[in-house]
Amino acid sequence: MTNAKETIQGLIDANNVVLFMKGTKEAPQCGFSSRVAGVLNFMGVEFSDVNVLEDADIRQGIKDFSDWPTIPQLYVKGEFVGGCDIITEMTLNGELDQMLETQGVPFNKEAAEKIREANA
Repeated sequence: MTNAKETIQGLIDANNVVLFMKGTKEAPQCGFSSRVAGVLNFMGVEFSDVNVLEDADIRQGIKDFSDWPTIPQLYVKGEFVGGCDIITEMTLNGELDQMLETQGVPFNKEAAEKIREANA
């Protein structure tokens, strides 16, 4: 059996965008996970969701892996981006768009603008 760190690294390596979250993108189990999944879904970002509630080793392991104490955690092209507050801020100031573009991750720019307009 592989350890949590190997499993997590494998998931991050195998997917362009990974969200470690409580619940799934279709049925988030906490408000913070729901917000980040909602932003990604609304912007049309293809992402893999990992439900940390299904595996205690992954739930603790992702916190150790990133040295970040909270979930959700977003990874893009192998890089840890942040949790709910950081993703929300990056969405509102356009940094998330820039990062996705730079990394070659397709997303709906109009949807990103709508989020910013709605929160202006």
